[in-house]
Amino acid sequence: MASTSSSQAMPFLSIPEKKTSSVDLHKLLRDHISAYFSSHDAAASERELSLVRQMRSDLEKQPNSSTSLNSRLDLLRRYFRAISVIERRLGCVNSISFTWYDAFRSNKKSSLKTIGFEKAAVLFNIGAVHSQIGCTAERDTVEGRKVAYAEFQKAAGVFRLMKENAAVAGATVDLSPDCAGMLERLMLAQAQECMFDKVIADAKGAILCSKVAKQAGSFYSEAYSTITVSPLDQHFDRAWVSQVQLKAAFFYAEAATLYCTDLHEKEDIGEEIARLKLAISSLSDAKKSAKGAPSCLLEAVSKLENKMNQNLEKAVKENNQVYLMRVPPVGSLSELPAAVLAQPASVEGLDISNETLFANLVPESGKKSLSKYTDMVDDVIKIQLDKIKLIKEVSKVKLQEMGLPDSISAVENGSTLPAEQKAQVEAIQDRGGPDGLKVELKQLKDLRRVNLELMVQTEEMLQKEEKEDSQYRAQYKEKWERPESGVLAKNMRDRLSKYAENLKEAGVSDLRIENSMRENFVTLTILDNRPIESALPSLARPVTYLDGSEDRTLGTLKQSLTQLETHAAQLESLEEKLKELKTKDDILPKLLGGASSEDDLFKKEIEKYNPICEEISKHIEIIEQLLSQIQAQNIEFVNQFRLVEYKISFEQSLEQIRNAVAKFREIKENFSEGIKFYVSLQEVLNNLKQQSSDFVMTRSIQCHEMVEILKKKQGGWRIFGNR
Repeated sequence: MASTSSSQAMPFLSIPEKKTSSVDLHKLLRDHISAYFSSHDAAASERELSLVRQMRSDLEKQPNSSTSLNSRLDLLRRYFRAISVIERRLGCVNSISFTWYDAFRSNKKSSLKTIGFEKAAVLFNIGAVHSQIGCTAERDTVEGRKVAYAEFQKAAGVFRLMKENAAVAGATVDLSPDCAGMLERLMLAQAQECMFDKVIADAKGAILCSKVAKQAGSFYSEAYSTITVSPLDQHFDRAWVSQVQLKAAFFYAEAATLYCTDLHEKEDIGEEIARLKLAISSLSDAKKSAKGAPSCLLEAVSKLENKMNQNLEKAVKENNQVYLMRVPPVGSLSELPAAVLAQPASVEGLDISNETLFANLVPESGKKSLSKYTDMVDDVIKIQLDKIKLIKEVSKVKLQEMGLPDSISAVENGSTLPAEQKAQVEAIQDRGGPDGLKVELKQLKDLRRVNLELMVQTEEMLQKEEKEDSQYRAQYKEKWERPESGVLAKNMRDRLSKYAENLKEAGVSDLRIENSMRENFVTLTILDNRPIESALPSLARPVTYLDGSEDRTLGTLKQSLTQLETHAAQLESLEEKLKELKTKDDILPKLLGGASSEDDLFKKEIEKYNPICEEISKHIEIIEQLLSQIQAQNIEFVNQFRLVEYKISFEQSLEQIRNAVAKFREIKENFSEGIKFYVSLQEVLNNLKQQSSDFVMTRSIQCHEMVEILKKKQGGWRIFGNR
């Protein structure tokens, strides 16, 4: 399968590394070890301290042209493992200030006293180097495509890890979860683009190529959606944004074009035309707004745009002359199928389980103890989250069973249609409502009459010419040597017969549609109600009791529902507090300190979760009480406001509106198809009439010339006979 354009010529985006300022980790870490462990431990760790200092120094140097990207990646991984070990074995080192500059805005920087900030910045650079390796791979070779595909997926895996685990308060925008998520989608898009290059190079079928292109476009579109909103909308160079935007539109258009190749082979010309129009429009819009995109990308877009326009012109011409198929509206087209061939790869080279750096500072027992405590915390949190999830589900189901809060809204605000149905009815009313169908019926009949007149006029022309030819043939007999009209006009007469048969079938269809409209017109009149809610039953308040009890019932029910919402929101807040507490729960320094027994320490530390757990239990208990209270109040509310009868009547009215909308759309679509048929047939018949007129005129001129010749010959024969 040949691609409609060459994506291999289009550039990829590589992510620049973050730059940093120098920091003397050797002295700072040595002082920390001396303070929290001992001077002896600090002296014993001299080799490790020197190694960390050297790695940090190498990392601070900006790579040059002679620096291997793989060597740079190895350095970043080794340093990341080193600082992860420092964080784990030396405890929480928050006395060291690290400074890093934004990768995309070099004039922006952050300085934070947290080793988590250092880890996030290094992790970002690991992802950046993976992207650079992918961009430098030779994509015109099989091996080069494999390398680029793998590296972009590795980069995506790094940025996904950042998005999920490496958020740092106060850091620059490039380290935010939003930016990490955007870069993850961008890397997946470029990996998917590599696979598109592969399936095109392997001459795979149009449908498979279309699916791969569609997913590439989806990944680019997801990246573009994030890069154009806060906090990223003013953060990236315009050329970056334009390239992402243009590639999103390009690959959607590429997918549509390839998909339409298959549609054309299946002779599904109507859908082909609709999809090509949509893709051309999308690509044209993106091209207009994308500023600063690379020229090679713009050239590829223009080439694809020209190809789509050629395909569209060809499809429209064939449809008008041969297929006469209905072109479906854009809104009715299904989503193009996609094939996901790129996903974030597992991040490699960051595991510290086998690291020996500062091993003398963290005994193996400390590791096991920390793991044991983490499991205890996870168990506590799981139990609480399961309880919260259960009460949420129970509340949702019970409120749905009671019809709350919709029934209260019906009392206070009147009956309302679902938003989707209301929009459907208003769209019908904007088009003239049921009376608008009568206008379309008249238009249909007028078009049919015009087509019939064209057929009669064409038939009369051909008959008149054939009659004239027959008269002269009878007069001159064998001397009338020109071909018979019936033979020459056979193709036109056959086509006329075919169109007559089509017109006859259309007439039967028209009558069926007209009868359907008349039979269902009473049903359709419900759509004339403005606003449409006036066609719904109203839920009026009952006659007020002397003690105003119905108002109290409604008021207490609303109050209970408000209290339920308040306690549900409190549960969500407690859930977040529980997760936040776990994130900050670092007992490693206490484990290393050995001030108390492990069991006593665990018992004391796990108690910090008790207040939140108790609050969760309290709110769950209150919610359960409120649900029982609401159930009793709702029974009284239903009885006083006769809700059962109202709901039955409301559903009946709703069903009538649904049926009316469906029938209107059915009739409207049939009329539209009929009108399109007659318009297309009128064009065809006009062409046939013109062709027949030219034929008759030519035959008439030939006829008169032949008569003159025969008359002259007859005159010559008489003179010769007299002599």
